[in-house]
Amino acid sequence: MNNILRVLLLFLVFLTSCRADEPRRAEVLFIGAGNKQSSNQATWLSVELFKSGINLTYTDTLASLEFDYLNKFDGVVLLVNEKELSEEKEQALKKFLKEGKGVVALNSSANSFQNSEWYTNLVQGGFTDAGDGQAIVTIENAKHVLDSSINTIQVNNEKYIFKKKTDQTVIGSAAIDGSKQNYIWYSEENGGRFLYHALGKHDDTWKNHQFLRTVSSAVWWSLGEQVQSMVNKLAIPNVSIYPDSISDFTARYDVPKVQDPLSPEQSMKLIQKPVDFELKLFAAEPNITNPIAMSWDEKGRLWVIEAVDYPNSFEEVKGKGNDRIVICEDTDGDGVADKFTEFAKGLNIATSLTFANDGVIVAMAPNFVFLKDTDGDDVADHEEIIMTGWSKGDTHAGPSNLQYGFDNKIWGVNGYAGYNGIVNGEKHIFSQGLYRLNPDGSDLEYLATTSNNTWGLGISEDNNVFVSTANNTHSAFYSMPEKYLQRRVDNIPGANPINSIQKIDGHYEVHALTPNLRQVDVVGGFTSAAGHQMYTARDFPQSYWNSVAFVAEPTVRLLHNAIIEKDGAGFKERDGWNLLASSDEWFGPVHAEVGPDGAVWVLDWYNFIIQHNVFVPAQAPSEKVLPFKDQVGGPGNAFESNLRDKKHGRVYRVLYKNGKHNESFKLSKDNPKGLIEALNSKNKFWRTHAQRLLVERKNADVEQDLIKIINNKSVDEIGLNAPAIHAIWTLKGLGLLTKKEVNDALLAALSHPSAGVRKAAVQVLDLNAKSFDQIAQSNIFKDENLNTRLAAFVKIADSAPFAAVAPVLKAAINDPVNAKDRWLSPALFAAIQTNHSHMSMVADQSSTNTYQQAVNQALGEEIYTLGRKNRVQFSPNVADKNITIETAVLRRDQDAFKGLIIGQGDAKNGFALYMQGNKIYWDVYNNGEIQRIAATDGIGNGFKVNASITANQGSSLYINNKLVGNIKEVKPFNKPLRAYLRSGEDLDESVALTKYEHGSEFIGNISEIKVKLQLNGEHAHHHMQRASPVEVNQNEAPAEVIVIKAVKDIMQYDKRSITVKAGRQITLIMENPDAMPHNLVIIKPGTTEIVGKAADAMLQASSAAEKDYVPEVSEVLFHTKLVNPGQSYTLKFQAPKEKGEYPFICTFPGHWRGMNGIMKVVE
Repeated sequence: MNNILRVLLLFLVFLTSCRADEPRRAEVLFIGAGNKQSSNQATWLSVELFKSGINLTYTDTLASLEFDYLNKFDGVVLLVNEKELSEEKEQALKKFLKEGKGVVALNSSANSFQNSEWYTNLVQGGFTDAGDGQAIVTIENAKHVLDSSINTIQVNNEKYIFKKKTDQTVIGSAAIDGSKQNYIWYSEENGGRFLYHALGKHDDTWKNHQFLRTVSSAVWWSLGEQVQSMVNKLAIPNVSIYPDSISDFTARYDVPKVQDPLSPEQSMKLIQKPVDFELKLFAAEPNITNPIAMSWDEKGRLWVIEAVDYPNSFEEVKGKGNDRIVICEDTDGDGVADKFTEFAKGLNIATSLTFANDGVIVAMAPNFVFLKDTDGDDVADHEEIIMTGWSKGDTHAGPSNLQYGFDNKIWGVNGYAGYNGIVNGEKHIFSQGLYRLNPDGSDLEYLATTSNNTWGLGISEDNNVFVSTANNTHSAFYSMPEKYLQRRVDNIPGANPINSIQKIDGHYEVHALTPNLRQVDVVGGFTSAAGHQMYTARDFPQSYWNSVAFVAEPTVRLLHNAIIEKDGAGFKERDGWNLLASSDEWFGPVHAEVGPDGAVWVLDWYNFIIQHNVFVPAQAPSEKVLPFKDQVGGPGNAFESNLRDKKHGRVYRVLYKNGKHNESFKLSKDNPKGLIEALNSKNKFWRTHAQRLLVERKNADVEQDLIKIINNKSVDEIGLNAPAIHAIWTLKGLGLLTKKEVNDALLAALSHPSAGVRKAAVQVLDLNAKSFDQIAQSNIFKDENLNTRLAAFVKIADSAPFAAVAPVLKAAINDPVNAKDRWLSPALFAAIQTNHSHMSMVADQSSTNTYQQAVNQALGEEIYTLGRKNRVQFSPNVADKNITIETAVLRRDQDAFKGLIIGQGDAKNGFALYMQGNKIYWDVYNNGEIQRIAATDGIGNGFKVNASITANQGSSLYINNKLVGNIKEVKPFNKPLRAYLRSGEDLDESVALTKYEHGSEFIGNISEIKVKLQLNGEHAHHHMQRASPVEVNQNEAPAEVIVIKAVKDIMQYDKRSITVKAGRQITLIMENPDAMPHNLVIIKPGTTEIVGKAADAMLQASSAAEKDYVPEVSEVLFHTKLVNPGQSYTLKFQAPKEKGEYPFICTFPGHWRGMNGIMKVVE
């Protein structure tokens, strides 16, 4: 028996030793605690180390100095600036070295941990700074430790005097102020290896190739021979087809060569994953090519859209589609797909899919198509267009990320290609943003606008919605419908206004593993961010649960970890580096999502060409980044290239090694017990499918089961009871909320220990005069969880007004938490707006509460400001309100005035101010009848206009403060108008306000249009103001008005030079027909580089977007706001009095080098 045990023990030792010697990449932990620049510097080092087979993991906290965590790594790099090292952490570091591992300490690390005698001896007591100047480090006797090709390192402003010398082997020194100083030394410590390198304070040092090579070779030495041997055995592919360089985020590199594609097995050797995680290949070419989107059915089977036609192959041109949907199954349980079924073929530019009603909804511009298999063979035999109107004009800017929401609707995002269509008889026009609709394609609702092209959506376990946009907003939080933010509360001290979809990302830079990046703009940042799915299972470590979002960035070959943290009622993002990153120049993650097994599944587009738009000559010349120069645009608005691969594609799974992966269901509407069981799953994937199927069953037989789940007061380790949230929304979907027992359970849920459950309850309950008292008794409107309180305020805004809510709203105004929170403040104001008729004044005029006074002022001033050509996405409700329009009109180039100035509604009910034949018209349409005022009096080269509809005066038109027409019989509208408030150009014929003789686009210049609304009878002492007189000589030349437009797709202004007279008043109208946001910043002569670099530097601050990306430097003279796509902005300023050439530039990230011009000031 003893012999058998001895043999078994020897066998286990043998297995362990075999595993210890298995080929693998080395793992190094970079600790940058207390050093603000260390994240970028760690990125630069990671690029160099990765080529040698070393993965670098970054952390900015000393919490990682815990032995069990440290022991996952082969080496540690310290670039810290921390005073103390606790006894426990010191022992952990000692034990780490005793295990035969390595530590490399850099620069400021010598002045850290001064309380540790052991550590201070290792770093020779620390140093004092000897001031600025050049330091030349000479390297000697270091061939076995450092790169033998490097003899000296020459840097600036890194002069140090060390406090003492200890018994270590010195291999690098520098003469500092006549004294020889040790700069690089090493020692063997307790069986491990320690090396100190004094350099590394400044970014310029890190960009010094000699320095970077000495550090990387020092790290390699510190790993020891055993680890080095394992790395060498891995036989890592060499894809270094360029001379050594580093990923400097402010510089471009000439990278016109093409790396050859790699097999999946070889490519995986170039993909870094976190320690304790593994990467598994599920499917690859030839079975899968060009995967662009995926989802799983209720059986847990993977469905993939192959977008072979993307981006430029249109069936309208070629007569057929080549995209398809493939079902990928692992039938033998080995984790690899072995069965591929073609569910649908002949598709064209399909971009997303989600499951509903026993089939799939497919986004395939211009349509959403419903596909269904009716005979059970897994092949679609039913096809139905459920909606149409999505633009196909730019294929990387269409609809994407379809997913089933908690509210039993289909949610999705859209890029700037936009939507223009009719759903349920209602006209909808919108560009990039967030929307939802019923699974049958009805009830389309556009919720909020994003700042640029959008391809990312994620919904957390407690129903918070997050979005990523392609360019410089890789994480944003959707807090409430945008219609509630069109009126704002201003003049609140310290207030920070938000957008409905608010940028929350906490950093600009990406952490790429290759410098060979091909980006048109936002260089070194996110320029093709895709996806924002949260980790919503329980197989990964707890730090991931409902807290980490996965944002793909294929142009820089990585999948980012966006750590989502609470920030008042909303959220903020923190840099979590990457879940995956690669130096393979074909690796292109485009979609990442938690699958049925709790792993994160990743679609790898695997393509050398990722970029869609053309490379701009002044910004990123194509010959510097691609092996060809000519870029012919295709039908999908993408440049054509034979290098766009149609043969490759991979599907990976990222698994936590210690995860259980033990949940599996095969759900069916015929098994409600199984659906209830899945509703209690630890994985949101299964819970969502279970909710959907329960709702689609339309059977109330599960009512008691759902109530039981809601009544369960338990919460998990992060305070969630996710099954209860799904159960609440399932009851809503089944239409059971009016039943007493259900209603009682929901009222009780308002006091549930889980904030997410309380939030769900208030979101689904009907809020009205009858139910309000019971709901308010729960204190939900002053919930301690501010995110839940936010939902409660939005619920009031969503509900019909009633008097009983007024005292609660007035009490909420007095709560300083509501006033100070950037999300609660506008949500509360939205609730007050809805119930305005039941609240006279929210505070006395004598009140010292600044928030109260600001709300009073905002309620009394409903003003919308439009530029020369705008459309208000969520048009104001004009019912029972007086309307006043004020603007100034200026002639352009002696052309005749014509076209729409401003209007709202349609030809049946609406109003229009427009010009034809140099005559101005003020039309009011009421049930198809036209009340028209027309005038020519006062119209010259420039004039001011005031048009109004009031209860007392009817319809009036003033030109230069002179009444030119009045119709007393006209009354304010008694209901909201159907179509958008728009200026400068009308909509299409289906909702056009009138017929225009020569088109509706306005010819002339409009500086600014103000539309003021006021409830009838409110604040009667405020008279509707007429336009103030304008002094105009009708015989003089037109006023100096300049219109500058962004050129679509090529990041340039349409005018590279403008001329103005010194000291003259200038009206500059900036129009943006492009898909990207732009601004226009006028600066002092000769300061382009200064301002441009200041703009680059401000990108590190999270507030850059809120400042319109305009740096706060004295060289900036005048600037517009950031002008979003399709918008315009009017800038008024006095031209400088000194002659000269004043540059104007766009300071949106990465644009200033190519998007610029000159304003010439002359006498």
